[in-house]
Amino acid sequence: MPANQPASERSDLAGMAAVVTGSSSGIGREIALALAATGADVLVHAGHRREEAEATADQVQACGRDAHVEVIDLTSHENQNALVARAWQWRAIEVWVNCAGADVLTGDAADWSFEQKLDVLWRVDVTATIRLSRLVGQRMKERGRGAILNVGWDRAAYGMEGDSGEMFAATKGAVMAFSRSLARSLAPEVRVNCIAPGWIKTAWGEEASDSWQQRATGDALLGRWGTPQDVAQVARFLASPSAEFITGQIIEINGGLKHP
Repeated sequence: MPANQPASERSDLAGMAAVVTGSSSGIGREIALALAATGADVLVHAGHRREEAEATADQVQACGRDAHVEVIDLTSHENQNALVARAWQWRAIEVWVNCAGADVLTGDAADWSFEQKLDVLWRVDVTATIRLSRLVGQRMKERGRGAILNVGWDRAAYGMEGDSGEMFAATKGAVMAFSRSLARSLAPEVRVNCIAPGWIKTAWGEEASDSWQQRATGDALLGRWGTPQDVAQVARFLASPSAEFITGQIIEINGGLKHP
């Protein structure tokens, strides 16, 4: 934790319990750590990679917070229901971040057909986000408080050419539209917001070609890739009481998009 971090930020989420799906690496991991650094206990979720999830949990505990790990594949309704049930067995959850997403750009999945990629993106990024948000939201509404944060994509609002642009605009656009509607359903007890990252240097960005490197830095007014930490700091704010009058919003995190 930075020594110059204001005391109010260090304790903004003190005593709260948070769940971050897909927090074994990348943006999800950084969000989990940002929440822990500001006082939250964190349930770390992974779809398959227990070792990486345990590593995130160790870092949460290094912040002086409690950590719990659940490894559950979110492609089925049964497993989605199980994650919510297990989360509430651990603690009454006050912050839920849906960051789990299918990786179809690296590894074996990069060679899948468009239809295969779209199918898994729809099941993990869309259906799981929608069902988890509704299940969690009802519990939070009954309790009288809570915050849900989903993850979209800045280009979904404008469009992008190519297979990846089409599939991510469709899936992340669905998450963004759903989040706005859920905010209306759960108000005033529960806040629902959605972050829409732009070019963030995760695993795919590290391996991207020179042309993509130039595009990512050239598209941003600030002239650089975003980092998972950039996203995590916005997520931390939206999850915290500091954002108690913000709901139903899509927040783009992209360094200022030059060409919508």
